This record gives sequence, C-alpha cells and structure tokens, in this order.
Amino acid sequence: MITFLICIAVLIAGYFIYGTYVERKFGIDVNRKTPAITKQDGVDYVPLKLRKIFLIQFLNIAGLGPIFGAIAGALWGPVAFIWIVFGCIFAGSVHDYFSGMLSIRHDGESIPEIVGKYLGNGVKHFMRVFAVVLLILVGVVFVKGPATILQELTGINASILVVIIFVYYLLATMIPIDKLIGKIYPIFGLSLLIMAVGLFIALLTQGYTIPELTPENLINMHSSPDKYPIFPMLFITIACGAISGFHATQSPLMARCISNESHGKKIFFGAMITEGIVALIWAAVAMAFFGGVRELGETMAQEGHNAAWVVNIICNTMLGKIGGILAIFGVVAAPITSGDTAFRSARLTIADSFNINQSNLVKRLMVTIPIFIIAIGLTQINFAIIWRYFGWSNQMLATVVLWAAAVYMKTQGKKSGFILIPAMFMTAVVTTYILVAPEGFKLNYRLSYSIGITVSILLGMWFLFSKSISKIKEEN
Repeated sequence: MITFLICIAVLIAGYFIYGTYVERKFGIDVNRKTPAITKQDGVDYVPLKLRKIFLIQFLNIAGLGPIFGAIAGALWGPVAFIWIVFGCIFAGSVHDYFSGMLSIRHDGESIPEIVGKYLGNGVKHFMRVFAVVLLILVGVVFVKGPATILQELTGINASILVVIIFVYYLLATMIPIDKLIGKIYPIFGLSLLIMAVGLFIALLTQGYTIPELTPENLINMHSSPDKYPIFPMLFITIACGAISGFHATQSPLMARCISNESHGKKIFFGAMITEGIVALIWAAVAMAFFGGVRELGETMAQEGHNAAWVVNIICNTMLGKIGGILAIFGVVAAPITSGDTAFRSARLTIADSFNINQSNLVKRLMVTIPIFIIAIGLTQINFAIIWRYFGWSNQMLATVVLWAAAVYMKTQGKKSGFILIPAMFMTAVVTTYILVAPEGFKLNYRLSYSIGITVSILLGMWFLFSKSISKIKEEN
C-alpha cells in the first residue's frame, strides 16, 4: 500500500503548499465585500457559515463522479493514481479555485458570463448553451444513477424512483438556498466523508493488497488496451476526482454565499482535494477488492455487474451492515444532491443570460419547468450513452474555464503559467478524445492525438503572443 499512502499524503500536502501558492498568485482581498453581502436577496445570495459552505461545495461537486469514475478508471491499473493526484492538485483544484473566486470578483455571475468577459462574446453565447446542456445531462445522470442503486437495494421500480427524485429536484431547484440545501447538505456531505474514511480504514486493517506503481505496472492494464488507450480515455473517464467542468457550474452557487475571500482556498481548493482523496480511495478499493486489476475487469464484464453493483457489494462486504447502509446512503445522497444543484445552476445560468430576476417564484418557475421537461425526455436514452457524452462535455467545459482563468491572470499582469500548462494539456485531451472516440469522429488514433497536440500548441502560442488579450484587458 506504499503507493496508495504516498498518494494520500501528496494530495494533503498539495492543499497546504500548492493551495497557498495559488491563493497568493490570485491575490485575495480580505477587506473586499463579497456578493453574499452586497447582493443579498434571501434566495441565492445568502451568507452561510464556512463549514456549511465547504460541505455543500464538496457534496455538490462529488456526486457519483469520484466513485463511478474512479471504479471505471481503476480498469487501467495503478497509472490511475498518477492522474488522480497530479490532475487534482495542478488542474482540478486550480480550476475550482478560479471558477469560484472569479465568480466572487464578478458579483456572483455564472461561469458562461465570466468566460465571455475573457474569451469574447462568441464564446460566451456558445458557453451559455453548452453549460445548460451539460447541466441537464448531469441532472439526468444523477437521476438514473441513484435510482439504479436504490432499485437494487429496495426492489422498487426504477421509473417510480426517477419520478420521486425529479419531484425533489423541482423543489430544491427553486427553494431559497439556506432553507433546504443549507440545512441537509452538510449532513449528507459528512456521511460521504465518513463512508470514505470507513473504506480507508478497512483497506488498512482487512488485509487487502493494492497494486503498487512499479515500473512493470506503469502500463495500460485495461483488458482492451488498443480500444481504450490511456491517453485520452483515462483523462475523460476519471473527471470529478481529477478535474471536472461541472465544478465550474457549482462554484458560483457557493460564491454567492461566501462572506470573505479568505474562505476561497478552504472551500474551492479544499473541497477538490477532498474529492481527490475520495476518488483515490475508491480506485484503490476497486483494484484490491476483487483481487487485482484483471479480476476487476473480468467481474465488471459480467452481465449486471455495473459500477452501482460494485459499490453495493464493496460497501456491504467491507463495512458490514451498518457501515454498508451508511455508505450506500452517502453514495445515493451525493448524486441526488449534485443533480438538484445542477438544475439550480441551469436555472441561474439561463436567468443570468436573459436578465430574469429570480427573487420572484413565478419567474423561477418560468425558467425551471422547461428544463425539467427536457431532462425527463433524456431519461429515456441509454445511461451509458449519456455518461459518455457527459464525460467529454464535462472536460471540454473545464478546458474552456482554464483558458478563461489564464487570460484573466494575464490581463491582471500576473503570472499565468501554472494555469496555461493544464489548459494546454486538457485541450489536447478533449480534442483527441472527440476525434478518436466512438461517439465522436472515429478517426485514426495517431492522427487524432497529433491533431490534439497541434491544437494545444497553437492555442498556447495564441495566448503567449496574441494582442487581443491586451484588448480584453482594456475592456474589462
């Protein structure tokens, strides 16, 4: 377990060392009034306590991602640990911190509006549509995922459970944030953390063997390596535990509740590091529980043995009856509570785009109901198909946000290389993926990654030498 324990330690150190570095480069102002104070409306702009915001942010960004994604990512073997650790510290946490802090600096605006300020109106209009589509996909994913788990636990028909979850989503999307989310989310977030800690202790005490990251294991251990190359497939599969664009849609929700900029590192950077630890634990558990990476692949290849089944069997075996119930509660609560905030974010993104005041219940309904009609229709599509498109869309959004953050730092006359590097890397990932993937253009692999790397380099050159960024500085 040496690799696993070192990875945990590196993630924790990443928060204190690199988190402080990023915060210093951004340049917080503890005396600056935040939108929670200046725009308080009793619905979305509501000051909340630091510990509450942290647990809500963690629960919002977690969902099924660091669990299902980590289990699927474990099929590649210990190389998944590298992406979770370095992706989380140098890409995901930076992405989450800037998406939250830029929202604070721009009066709590949604991410498409912020991106538009630094990447242009064309990108803003594209992102308005793209972000809403992604959020609806997230909501649908986080309806069908927990419904599947609950069906296996209770035997209740999945269609009935989907309806019940949607009714809850409708309520949570419109109710003032401190009335429902602010009260129950910290409890759910805590249960998810307790579940992860329980699995961590079980790994240490129950005699499991986690594959080490040795030279001979630094390979693609997937059962179909030619079909699923590490680059770019692993970097799309493990998203929420490393970097996820969905987080950029959630951070503005909490940016509207933070009362001091000094809380940003703890909430945005800290919640992402915590999620990385959860993903690391689940990846390690998945590799160890069935006897190894190959055995995990063989087990998941059997009919009915999907990620939800894996979660159920692992929790009940490793944590016992009480621990299993608590763990499943956390795994079900996490996606449901990410789903409702996804729909809430979609409502706010649309409202920001059309300047629709959301303090009025009727106007909130006007925006919300069409969103749910579309989402209900999407539940009829195969879950696996939705998940694949969600995965690419998710990382595409993260890439755009990183570029916007890099441009922001450059317009402020500050160092931006620490954002530019992950932005270029993710550009290569998402470009290569959509060119080579079955749901994309199905091009030759070598051609696809060559184009992906070329696009990344060209954008990097634009960033370094373009005069248009100076123009953006003047406009903002």
